[in-house]
Amino acid sequence: MGKSVILVGCGNMGYAMLKGWMAAGKLASSDATVVEPNADLRERAAKLGVTVAQSADELADGADFIVFAVKPQAIRDVAPAYARFTGKATFVSVLAGTGTATYEEILGRHAAVMRCMPNTPAAIGKGMMVLFCNRNVTEEAQRFSADLLAASGAVTSIDNEELMDAVTAVSGSGPAYVFHFIECLTAAGEKAGLPRDTAKLLAMQTVYGAASLAKESSEEPGRLREQVTSPNGTTAAALSVLMGGNRLLDLVTDAVAAAKKRSIELGK
Repeated sequence: MGKSVILVGCGNMGYAMLKGWMAAGKLASSDATVVEPNADLRERAAKLGVTVAQSADELADGADFIVFAVKPQAIRDVAPAYARFTGKATFVSVLAGTGTATYEEILGRHAAVMRCMPNTPAAIGKGMMVLFCNRNVTEEAQRFSADLLAASGAVTSIDNEELMDAVTAVSGSGPAYVFHFIECLTAAGEKAGLPRDTAKLLAMQTVYGAASLAKESSEEPGRLREQVTSPNGTTAAALSVLMGGNRLLDLVTDAVAAAKKRSIELGK
């Protein structure tokens, strides 16, 4: 028998994670329970073969892991019902801006709590998950959680919880930066004379291909950039605009700093 997992909240992110865990063989349907008050979402989860419940009152006491995937503003209303699992289960949170101190306050100071910051590509198994564990989480629990979450993409961990705000700013919010770059490159292609559909295809596939190459290559991104850039060529002309005076670097740095600042504010 595998580890039993209770997923609290089965909206888009929770459902995507659950499907990924099961598709990758990380979690059997018999070991999963979903707690979801919304009838339609509960029915959707039930079609995966898992046990479903409307509230925590319907749960038995046994569980190895409890994963919170609700809205951050709802956690103080939702989490108290799971305090009876403290000392028996490891709590895993995918809520942005909700620190382990909040969970220890609600669930007790002996609660084993892991924070996970995923991003939206986790929905297709290509996400970035970053973990932080409080002092009560065992090594076995860390290994199981990392293996489970690996079904949704890459997993890494940090030792300083304060870095979660920087994680949020880079990988949590980062997909939106890339989506906007695709929008901009598409618009620029149109302005250069390309039909919109062609410009969009070129922009999306170029970003996808370049990101895939950067991930699979042993070369640093800067070296890959240099390999594309012929002296006095077209790429060099474009990069003189993007890199001149550290223009793009400063813009991205300011954007990440703004996201980090807002993450800190939301966590207070």
